[in-house]
Amino acid sequence: MNILLVYPEFPDTFWSFKHALKFAHKKASSPPLGLLTAAALLPTEWGKRLLDLNVTRLTAKDLAWADAVFVSAMLVQKEAARQVIARCQQAGLRIIAGGPLFTSEYEQFEEIDHLVLNEGELTIPLFVDDFARGQARRIYTTTKFADIQKSPVPLWELADMRSYAAMSLQYSRGCPFKCEFCNVTTLFGHKPRVKSTAQILAELDGLYDRGWRGSIFFVDDNFIGNKKQLKTDLLPALIKWQRVRAGLSFYTEASINLADDAQLVEMMVKAGFDTVFVGIETTNEASLSEASKYQNQNRNLLGDVKKLQRAGLQVQGGFIVGFDSDTPAVFQSQIDFIQKSGIVTAMVGLLQALPGTKLYEHLQLQHRLVSDTTGDNVGISTNIIPIMGLKSLQEGYKKILQSIYAPENYYQRIKDFLQEYHPPKIKSAMGLGYKIALFHAIYRIGILGKERIYFWRVMLWTLFKRPRLFPQAVTLAIYGYHFRIICERYIVCEST
Repeated sequence: MNILLVYPEFPDTFWSFKHALKFAHKKASSPPLGLLTAAALLPTEWGKRLLDLNVTRLTAKDLAWADAVFVSAMLVQKEAARQVIARCQQAGLRIIAGGPLFTSEYEQFEEIDHLVLNEGELTIPLFVDDFARGQARRIYTTTKFADIQKSPVPLWELADMRSYAAMSLQYSRGCPFKCEFCNVTTLFGHKPRVKSTAQILAELDGLYDRGWRGSIFFVDDNFIGNKKQLKTDLLPALIKWQRVRAGLSFYTEASINLADDAQLVEMMVKAGFDTVFVGIETTNEASLSEASKYQNQNRNLLGDVKKLQRAGLQVQGGFIVGFDSDTPAVFQSQIDFIQKSGIVTAMVGLLQALPGTKLYEHLQLQHRLVSDTTGDNVGISTNIIPIMGLKSLQEGYKKILQSIYAPENYYQRIKDFLQEYHPPKIKSAMGLGYKIALFHAIYRIGILGKERIYFWRVMLWTLFKRPRLFPQAVTLAIYGYHFRIICERYIVCEST
């Protein structure tokens, strides 16, 4: 039995970093962790090939080799997934699908032969057993949550690591919070489940032994969901592991209450974490209450961000506009906060209602849903009818992006961040990949770019004032190049 594991292409989005990756001759941010884990759950005697269509193409030769195709995708990959499915149908292949897109919207994919939904550790073995007997059902689903301490090590050998900017692994699933717009708890529950430290070290050893030296993304939706386990078990082990196997850095996602625990922050930095994405969403207290984002309420969000930066964590931030409690003043408020915070990678999106969330249920009852969500953070569309009016929301959203991605403002945030950022040590970033990226940055941004005057001001300031942070300055400048392309192509020029 030969299986193609196909991951559809992502559209051109802020999070794709497509235009930034070209600077380092990389094709995608990270490999599809879900498919690599699913592959490890399939029989060892089956032939397996990973086709990440973000780094390669699906060819007639691949289709001729395969007996069946496993497809996994997120909401944002829906249209690309449909194209993959159509090609596989034309080739007469049996199609098996799973992952977030199909778990949320399986009713929309009648052409798929088998839907293996929810957590694969539970549903894939059931499918495989039935498939071997020739009795496979069309839909496999469960309301239970998997014991991820039984989850296998992903089959890293299926991925071409040279094509990726970072690797990824998962420590936990689930989140203790109940934000109304988020579907994480619908998919994975409120009680965080964690892998054992032995599992994480085995995954890290596997990556390290295959020659990986670089960033690793812990894909947890809230890495600090189980603080006790982190502080007493995983982080001490990672600190020890880093002493023996240097060369790796980590980044992850966490809630803002991370800033309340100085010991936890210190341990994360010592373990090798240098970046954390935080869902800040808004500084409007009424909107935070409306969204049940209680962990962000009644606190000094700006002070929390600065605290994390000074401790050695670069903060990337997620922001949302379009809550019912938002007024036109929210747009300038978002701009002011982002600029004052020094959050360079600031991802701002229009509120979307995802299936399975409380927000979706509320808006459905109010007849305020106009379409399915695309899961895309590019463009000025939303699937809800906003209280402030769609045109006002779209114009305000454009105003935010035009401001925060304007070269003068963007490079000022880089400088402000580097002034605050005090990591205990900086791992060498002077490998071949960095040198290639630096050359392209000097040429594309420093010579050809319209923003070159701001680029050189910050680069020279960094060389004289914070020279050990120069690689970070270059990296953030390259990110800005990508953000401006996306903004100009898909948002600023889009009509309302």
